Amino acid sequence: MAGLLTRVSLCVAVLAAQPVRAGLFDDDEARRQIKDLTIKTNERLDTVAKGQIELANQIQALRDENSRLRGEVETLTYELDAARKRQQDFYVDLDGRLRKLEPLTAAAGSDPKPAADEGRAPADPPKKASSDPAAEAREYEAALNLFRANKLKEAAAAFETFARAHPDSSLTPNAYYWLGNAQYSLRDCKKAIDAHRVVASKWPANSRAPEALLNIATCQQELADVKGAKATLEAVVAKYPDSAAAATAKQRLKK
Repeated sequence: MAGLLTRVSLCVAVLAAQPVRAGLFDDDEARRQIKDLTIKTNERLDTVAKGQIELANQIQALRDENSRLRGEVETLTYELDAARKRQQDFYVDLDGRLRKLEPLTAAAGSDPKPAADEGRAPADPPKKASSDPAAEAREYEAALNLFRANKLKEAAAAFETFARAHPDSSLTPNAYYWLGNAQYSLRDCKKAIDAHRVVASKWPANSRAPEALLNIATCQQELADVKGAKATLEAVVAKYPDSAAAATAKQRLKK
């Protein structure tokens, strides 16, 4: 009887121990899966964090590059404005010097007064509309001062008004020349070409003519008219071989 009770007790103990072992095994598997999931999650978080850091670095690099480029643009803009101002000052100084030489050139090239036929009274010279050289000079200087002050639109309008009001003035070729320069500074090459062509065609012997042709060639190049620019530069060299404009044209034709 005692042996039977012992065997029954052992069976009960074995049966009671099996669920415990199964529970232990289930907990270990769950812990392993949780650990694996934690490792994978951490790896993904590390990857995302690294990506965010790289993206932040790229954004900062782009900001730095943008700041650098902005600084270069501002510097170039300042240098361009300064160069235009120096060019305008040079033009104004050159204009003053040429205007001093023009009366001497006109006097040297003037034709002598023809002698009257014997026995006949000299014919009266054709009457010309009265003009006030001093007033013309003031108008011209006012337009030139606008150009000097970099008021390009106002200067262009003033030079055009002067040229139309005084078509026969000795200052009219200069007015058209400066009108072309003002239009070029306003980045309107077509109008600049029109103004300079008036100088070159209507006053080919004027000291402004070779420079006007050279400016036309510059505008043609900016308008991608390579053939036209080449022809204009060749015309400068052919028509005005001893001018400073011809020397510049030769250098540009070599490029």
